[in-house]
Amino acid sequence: MRIVLTADLHYNHARGKALAEEVIARINAAGGDVLVVAGDTAAADGDALEQCLSLFKWNGPKLVIAGNHELWTRDIDSYTLFKEQLPARVRALGWHWLEDAPFETNDFAIVGTVGWYDYSFAQASLGIPRRFYEAKISPGAAERFETLDHLFQSGDDILPIAREIFARWNDGKFIKLGRSDDAFLQERLDSLSNQLNALSRKRQIIAVTHHLPFRDLLPPSHSAQWDFAKAYLGSERLGQLLLAHPNITHAYCGHSHFPTATNVGGLQAINIGSGYRWKTFHQVDVD
Repeated sequence: MRIVLTADLHYNHARGKALAEEVIARINAAGGDVLVVAGDTAAADGDALEQCLSLFKWNGPKLVIAGNHELWTRDIDSYTLFKEQLPARVRALGWHWLEDAPFETNDFAIVGTVGWYDYSFAQASLGIPRRFYEAKISPGAAERFETLDHLFQSGDDILPIAREIFARWNDGKFIKLGRSDDAFLQERLDSLSNQLNALSRKRQIIAVTHHLPFRDLLPPSHSAQWDFAKAYLGSERLGQLLLAHPNITHAYCGHSHFPTATNVGGLQAINIGSGYRWKTFHQVDVD
C-alpha cells in the first residue's frame, strides 16, 4: 500500500495557489493507494478549501486534517468551525475527516490531528515570559501598544534581545477558540490517545499531525523573530504521546515549512516541508 502525503498548500495565498495546483497535478500523476493532506490547505472563509480539495483526482481514500489556517475566520468562532463546519464541508467532498476517526485496514491504521502548541518549544535563550506567548506578541512589539502595558510587570527582567523582537503570531488575530491554547491541545491529545488505545492491536500505525511533535523537527535558528515563532510550532506533549505507542512507525507533520527527517526513539519523524514558495509531497509504502 502506498501512502501519499502533502501539507501546507495554502491555496488562498497569492503565492501559493499556482504552486499548489502544480504539486496536486504531480500527485494525481504519481498515484497511490491512500492520500493524506496534513493541514493548511486553505483558510476557512470562502470556498478556497473546497476549490483546492476538488483538484485531487484520486480513486482511493482521501484523508484530511486541519491546520491552524483552517481555523482562521472573521465570521464565526473557530471552535465551532473546527468541530462542526470543517468536518461537514470536507465530508461533503468525499474526504475522510481524520480528526474524528482513524483510517483502518486489517492490521494497519492512519491517525491524525491538528495537534496544537503549548509553548514548550519556546526558546529559553530569549527569556520571554509566558504571558507574551499567550498574547501572541513579542515584547518589542508589545511596547508599541498602550493597551498591552499589562504584559510588562514590575520585577520583569526581560532581556534586551527580547525587546528587540518585533513579531506577532497571527493566530491571535484570526483564531478564537474560547479556551486556552493549552486546553485546546489537551482536548486533541485526549482524543488522539483514545484512538490510539483502541488501535493497540494494529501492527503498524502512521501518525499525521499538522503541528510538530518533536523539537528535533524545528527549523534551525536564523533570526530572533523566527525563534520567537517556534513557540507556536508544536508541543513536546504531542511527541510524548506518539512515543508511548510503539506500533507507530512514522510521524508526519507540516506547519513549519521546513523539510527535515529524524529518528526519535525508533520512530521515523518527517516534516513534509511545503512552504509558500515551494510545494512537495512524500510517499511511504507499507505492507
